[in-house]
Amino acid sequence: MKMITLLSLLCGVITLQAEKISLVGATVINPADGKVLPNATVVINGDKIERVSIGKQDATALGKEIDCADKFILPGYIDTHIHFFQSADLFTRPDGADFNNVRPYKDEVAWIKSHLDDVFARYIRCGITSVVDVGGPFWNFEVRKDANSTAKAPRVAVAGPLISSVSREKLDLGDPPIVKIDNPDQAREFVRRLAAQNPDLVKIWYIVDKDHPVDAFRPTVRATVEESHAHKIRVAVHATELETARAAVEEGADILVHSVVDKLVDDAFVKLLKDRHIILCPTLVVFERYGRTFSHQLNLTPEEQKWGNPEVIASLDVTKIPQDKLPERVKSALADPKAALDRINKTYEVALPNLKKLEDAGVTIAAGTDAGNIGTIHGPALFREFQLMKQAGLANMQILQCATANAAKLFGGETGAHVGRIDNGCFADLVILKSNPVDDIARASDIDTVIKNGVIYPADSILP
Repeated sequence: MKMITLLSLLCGVITLQAEKISLVGATVINPADGKVLPNATVVINGDKIERVSIGKQDATALGKEIDCADKFILPGYIDTHIHFFQSADLFTRPDGADFNNVRPYKDEVAWIKSHLDDVFARYIRCGITSVVDVGGPFWNFEVRKDANSTAKAPRVAVAGPLISSVSREKLDLGDPPIVKIDNPDQAREFVRRLAAQNPDLVKIWYIVDKDHPVDAFRPTVRATVEESHAHKIRVAVHATELETARAAVEEGADILVHSVVDKLVDDAFVKLLKDRHIILCPTLVVFERYGRTFSHQLNLTPEEQKWGNPEVIASLDVTKIPQDKLPERVKSALADPKAALDRINKTYEVALPNLKKLEDAGVTIAAGTDAGNIGTIHGPALFREFQLMKQAGLANMQILQCATANAAKLFGGETGAHVGRIDNGCFADLVILKSNPVDDIARASDIDTVIKNGVIYPADSILP
């Protein structure tokens, strides 16, 4: 059978559900087990991987053959921490920096809802074929429905509104993404309301400060976990302090969605996470992006500049905002940009060693970015996350495992069991690279082609 090259597909998207195709001659990288198979063949039948093999093949069993010589095939990447209700622009979190006098928050939300297809496509362009939205308004469940009915979109797992120890009134337009829960009975009632929407996760926003000590919210955390587990729903917790994260896990949480950033983790905490089979998502990139944006020192990567939404990126230049309309937080950052960088570096002095210690101990780490927050760009922010994970001391294969097999565990459910690996019966969600990311993690963005659900997307055809 005549071989066709990937270059020949650049004329557009080819839908392949109705036929068998084979990717022939590539190096297959399966981070789930660390195996690298040179000169391999991946047979795709409809939306599933039928088999992976090496050596001489029976051409009659391969269907349409695509020459992938000198290419590298990985499972599609998974970003396990994003927020569709946020755009990543300057106006998307008025509770953190209020720019309502420049752009009313209701206009921001309307813009976000009208650009969801664009966000979906940007994830696909980055080889990200699945994402986990860990909290947003009830319209988040409509986003999941829309993504599931859109070909050029990642698979989506979602949580609904965050169950929180604090309120965020500036985000409340009638369907708030964050809901303050005052006691265990309220928590149980709210979980029951969420359960009616069949969420993939329930999310707790465990915020601790002088007015909200760790122990004060523990009974609510416990009730949330118990009620969620009674409905067979896992619980993810935002807890960035060591004692907060420890309390969340002791109360039965399944997932920690951020790094601990206030102090170095101790051996007892590491053992607790291992014993409870906790999945941790470090979200390193988000810790730098607010401070860098507000102090006019944003360090977007080439991938973000090329594949991020240009309107979003243009908004992030705070010097374009009239001085009298700048929030105090931004004025302070602009007045002392070194202090902003010092705070970021102080965070990484804790977060990076913590990640290395947890990875070395065998805790399951899933890659995620917290995309949608100011300056953390939907889609390509994942490649900055890879850089920071490398800076923490993770090996390239470990990083790839965090973004595939481990991330699939966080995604969960039947879908999670069939993504993140290149194996018989898995979904045909693949990213084909021009160079080897095991040699250099920067090559993880050297994308030739993305395959989602058996549909081939030449990389340069995906975005306008």
